[in-house]
Amino acid sequence: MNQNYFAQMSKFVLAATSVAIFSPIASAYATLGFSTTVAQISDHSTGQQLLADKKVETRSRTTTIERQTITTESRNSTVSAKGKKTGFSLAIWEPSGNLSEVIARISVKSKGGKGYLKERFLGDYKYKIKQKAKFAKGLKASDRIVVRLYDVQNRFIGYSEFECLSANTTVNLVLSAKPTEYQVVRTVYGVDADQNGTIDAGTTTYDYFTQVSGQRVSFLSSSQTFQGSQFQVEGLSKIAGTSVYPVSFTQGEYALVRQSFVSVFSSDLAEALQATPGSLVQVIEVSDNSSYDISQMLMNYRQVGMSRALQVGFSDVSTDYWAKDFIAELASMEILEGFPDGTFRPDAPVTRAQFAAMLQKAFTKGKIRRAIAFKDISTQYWAYNAISEVYQMGFLNAVIGKGFNPSQSLSRLDILVALARGLNYQSSGSTDTILSVYSDATTIRSEYRSLIAALTQRGIVVNYPNVNLLNVERVATRSEVSALLYQALSSTGEVANISSQYVVGQQQQVAVEEQTETSTEGAKPRRQCNQGIGNGAEGCDPGNSSPHGGSNDEGGRTPGKK
Repeated sequence: MNQNYFAQMSKFVLAATSVAIFSPIASAYATLGFSTTVAQISDHSTGQQLLADKKVETRSRTTTIERQTITTESRNSTVSAKGKKTGFSLAIWEPSGNLSEVIARISVKSKGGKGYLKERFLGDYKYKIKQKAKFAKGLKASDRIVVRLYDVQNRFIGYSEFECLSANTTVNLVLSAKPTEYQVVRTVYGVDADQNGTIDAGTTTYDYFTQVSGQRVSFLSSSQTFQGSQFQVEGLSKIAGTSVYPVSFTQGEYALVRQSFVSVFSSDLAEALQATPGSLVQVIEVSDNSSYDISQMLMNYRQVGMSRALQVGFSDVSTDYWAKDFIAELASMEILEGFPDGTFRPDAPVTRAQFAAMLQKAFTKGKIRRAIAFKDISTQYWAYNAISEVYQMGFLNAVIGKGFNPSQSLSRLDILVALARGLNYQSSGSTDTILSVYSDATTIRSEYRSLIAALTQRGIVVNYPNVNLLNVERVATRSEVSALLYQALSSTGEVANISSQYVVGQQQQVAVEEQTETSTEGAKPRRQCNQGIGNGAEGCDPGNSSPHGGSNDEGGRTPGKK
């Protein structure tokens, strides 16, 4: 069960990576791939990003592959509770010694609601056999990671997929002696909470094989159909007679071992996932003890690394617009959407129902109170489920008379208070001192001052155009809500930091990791209808509503009045 080989390997350090200019799309790569789901990741790399200078034509291709139905035995895992930081380390092996280097193309499908988001590209990494690299930050447990393997001649040689766990995960991919001919990969992984390179005692070791044949990727029930000994690595557990999979791989709608076919190259697959390694995106050379920040890589590769079906650029959001990156990242995470005419309407107000829909897709956290029946919300209302969920999570309250006032717009104070309460953030130190950064601090009502201070400490407050002017009574715009919501996600460690001159105290944020980890559980985006904020699937607003009026969650106060 334990991987003693790794026990003496040193801890990981940051490897430099930076963002380069995105080049045009590359030619489609016709070798085999696999649509995946995201594993929880915590990554730490300063970014040199890596788009190839070479310009090539792109050819989209849609291929369907069948996957045989397999019966597998799966055991539940007892996940170690120690080590709150999630992430994974990935090592690649080829015991015969016939292969010295391999390219690992890594991508992710984040878990969102009852399904998974569209696959996003995380980079091409050139490994020397036996090397290990760490990927951390920006993802969560139950996400899935896909690894497509290529040799240095860019020939496809194997495929694996795994689900990261609630603590740090160590992952080993073992190739066959002749991987270009025999495209089988053994995947061995489990919880490594103390990050010493071995699977923790008392936890499950997941051990299974994937096989590529033509346009088919199969998750095998055992190694009995081939010579399993060629996949044995010193320090790894003995090959099990029956494959051991995570439960989600064998049960439910998104099980992998029972599906008969999957799409290899769908028409909306990210450009970088169809390109030949090195043609569109520069291959990253993995060095010993490399460490990569997944949340940063998601941002770096946003233009070429996400599904073509997602819109992240809008006709009314210019390339130098102050909130462009906040808007684009939330759109890429499927937390918000534009309107059918291709606009985002950044200056439009946000209604309570719209904000509830955004919160529902952005956060997964425990419910702190029971649902109530809002007298002005029917069960058929497009945002009924979102409103009910975010109320139970503590983000938004009822207004006077147990109503919700779904169509009323929110002030900036309303947004800030909702985020602070829902995330259970509290300030440390002198509230007055923290708030002294704002020239209009005296306008903050006494009952909200500690909440605003808590957000300020965590770098969540974004003020445009004057960073020192809070403007709590002003009606919040879609662009302002996007910035505040993204910064709230960033404070949980779920997304990369966006540098902006309008983020208050970005360089002096107070470290509050322990409180953050216990009070939040990460992003939970879910695809819904194109209403511009992300409404419920049932009979949703088409995106042309005009928010008006004003209220917040403290009794229907109209913005602009105390």
